[in-house]
Amino acid sequence: MSNDKLAALSEAGVSIWLDDLSRERLNTGNLAGLIRDKHVVGVTTNPTIFANAMSKGEAYDEQTKELAARGADVEATIRELTTTDVRNAADLFRDVYSATNGVDGRVSIEVDPRLAKDTEKTVAEAQDLWKTVDRPNVLIKIPATEEGLPAITRTLAEGISVNVTLIFSVERYKKVIEAFFAGLEQAKANGHDLKGIHSVASFFVSRVDTEVDKRLDAIGTDEAKALRGKAAVANARLAYAAFEELFSTDRWKKLAEQGANAQRPLWASTGVKNPDYSPTLYVDQLVVKDTVNTMPEKTLDAVAEHAEITGDQVTGRGAEAQEVFDKLEAVGIDIRDVFLTLENEGVEKFEKSWTELLDTVKGQLDNVKG
Repeated sequence: MSNDKLAALSEAGVSIWLDDLSRERLNTGNLAGLIRDKHVVGVTTNPTIFANAMSKGEAYDEQTKELAARGADVEATIRELTTTDVRNAADLFRDVYSATNGVDGRVSIEVDPRLAKDTEKTVAEAQDLWKTVDRPNVLIKIPATEEGLPAITRTLAEGISVNVTLIFSVERYKKVIEAFFAGLEQAKANGHDLKGIHSVASFFVSRVDTEVDKRLDAIGTDEAKALRGKAAVANARLAYAAFEELFSTDRWKKLAEQGANAQRPLWASTGVKNPDYSPTLYVDQLVVKDTVNTMPEKTLDAVAEHAEITGDQVTGRGAEAQEVFDKLEAVGIDIRDVFLTLENEGVEKFEKSWTELLDTVKGQLDNVKG
């Protein structure tokens, strides 16, 4: 049965990516098994994932010892450890990459989150990561902050494939698509083959409900409480409506004629935070073609066991989704403030994870050096 539900999700046009990577997954064959048995066709990483991976077990000890012997500092060690994992995962997905003409078989790695407000350093880091991993099926993750938008354009213009992350609002998502179009136009002018450039736009889901529900509970009226658990799916459906609209413009059609690949929406943060909600809420309610859903393994297993995959749940539901937002504003939810809060928190969480990663690796290097 598990394969049936995941197969149905895949056949509905949703690419299933795993939101996790570790040396242990690679060494034990766990990731290879998910590719073989669970329709997993890509992997995303972020600073939190790497901080968790490196704080557990001994899988990184051997390489850490080698790097310590070479005199590598903490930053260089982290770069080597993370890019090694991403490179090996990219090799594991190479057959998927080839079979899908580069659409899937993708592995994402994020720029240092401390650079989220620095355009120039983000561009430099993206270029360095691209060269260091040196695999055609890697995606460089750049946050969709105001400073990140021009960095996205300039990175794409260099022929580098990008995963745009930390998108919360439809308003910002439209700016991301604009940055994507501009990047492809510049890439073409720079002599790059657009067929080789791929991108996804990571639209965060569960965190929207977490923040909105907290505010609805604070308001406390029956009308407010009736809207709990509705904002995130509505927000994603409005994002898909924006995707359909902007990817049917003459500007996009011209790029497509030149070989460009559409930037697919990717549903991120799809693990349910509220135990009252179905564990598959942010998967089976967001089924629609030309999307990616990147899930933690717990969510993947829940989908395999009891998701209800009943076809497209998104197309044509923009007006219904807008009604949810109209009602949220009517009961006193400041939507713009919700999205600003989520973006700031998102950057801060990844910065905190990066600091934890630095501390973990520093401790491991100190232990090796004795």
